[in-house]
Amino acid sequence: MTVIPMDRAERAAPGQRPVLEARGLTKHFPVRRGGRQAVVHAVEDVTLTLPDGGITAVVGESGSGKSTLARMLAQLIKPTAGAVLLDGEAAPARKRYARQVQLVLQDPFSSLNPVHSVRYHLARPLQIHGLDGGNLDSLVTDLLTRVSLTPAEQFAAKYPHELSGGQRQRVAIARALAVQPRILLADEPVSMLDVSIRLGVLNLLAGLREHEGLTILYVTHDIASARYLADVIAVMYAGQVIESGPAARVTDEPAHPYTQLLLSAAPDPDRTQPPSLAGRGAPPNLIRPPSGCRFHPRCPHAMQVCVQDRPPVAEVALGHSSACWLHAKGLTPAQSRPLPGADRNTGSEPAGPDAGPGEETR
Repeated sequence: MTVIPMDRAERAAPGQRPVLEARGLTKHFPVRRGGRQAVVHAVEDVTLTLPDGGITAVVGESGSGKSTLARMLAQLIKPTAGAVLLDGEAAPARKRYARQVQLVLQDPFSSLNPVHSVRYHLARPLQIHGLDGGNLDSLVTDLLTRVSLTPAEQFAAKYPHELSGGQRQRVAIARALAVQPRILLADEPVSMLDVSIRLGVLNLLAGLREHEGLTILYVTHDIASARYLADVIAVMYAGQVIESGPAARVTDEPAHPYTQLLLSAAPDPDRTQPPSLAGRGAPPNLIRPPSGCRFHPRCPHAMQVCVQDRPPVAEVALGHSSACWLHAKGLTPAQSRPLPGADRNTGSEPAGPDAGPGEETR
């Protein structure tokens, strides 16, 4: 989906104080491979900050680990290493944490129980957290109105099968808002919706930030919608954050070759020529991720050092950073020697005894 970005001046300026932080988050999933125990390196040493009142987008293709990151931030998955901080402190107990941090799932067709009405879905969190105040119907009506499902009384009586995909996702957002959270984690909230109604849900999220001061993490594979909605974009590849910065700068002047590849593949009605796709191949096998830079098997600029060492994070502009050896200084001639073209363009490393397809770990 290609959309025209809003004027940055029209957006509420996010506070600089971080409300939610991921520090060195790592997640390894144990698997059995060929009768032996192995691990999927789904997320590796990710540090991310959500500023108060801001919208941060995490962008990447399927298998990049972005959904796993969102679930760790929601405390649905326990990290292998690293920490989640709320207001600079260790996250509180699960129920107290859920009052402040809520997750909206990707699939609106399975996130709602088909045997219960919309009213039940919205009343249940109010009752669990003791927020009903003896006036459930009024609170349910207010929640439905906030997500533009009116007349609210009619929608409250409906069941999930009587709603469209966009309406179901609005109910899921209303359910998340029921406990009055400060932070909303939206995991691919529009990817399963018709293109014609995606913009309405994105504008709903933007309105919640602008009018209610909600802090939002927007997880998506669509970098165009990330630019439209977010203040900051963090790009993930193979479980690692490889570029981050202001949304306009990351999309207008991408520093990492993978971000450049994402943008060249995004639909653009103003493009007069076919997109130039320099990178080739598929995401790596995360049971045996590539050494050094995980993008080097697909990178058209790969050098010898990319195979040997993980690239440092370099600041390419104010607030804009990239984990790529192209931005490092002081490389020796041997380190900066280009890899043979055949290695760059196959998109895979030489096959080993355990080589297999890329893992779909989101």
